[in-house]
Amino acid sequence: MKISEETVKQVAKLARLQISEKEAAVFAPQLSTILEYADQLQQVDLTDIPLTSHPFSTFNVMRRDEPSPSTAKAFMLACAPDEDGNQVRVPAVLEG
Repeated sequence: MKISEETVKQVAKLARLQISEKEAAVFAPQLSTILEYADQLQQVDLTDIPLTSHPFSTFNVMRRDEPSPSTAKAFMLACAPDEDGNQVRVPAVLEG
């Protein structure tokens, strides 16, 4: 498909882009080449190719959610910068 400079200018106007005459002259053949390549891709025979939404098969990579022993409360409180009873004290995030 051949794209003219006028078509480039019209599309630029619709997209509210300002382009010069020189830019339109550069973009017209580039856009024509891109559309010719897209036409070539449309000619590829895909009758034996299954439809996919991803190029690779997907699977869940997360582990099973099973209970396990947790870290001791005393150790976690000892690692905290400040504590209040059985809770970690943090600096105020919201004032008031």
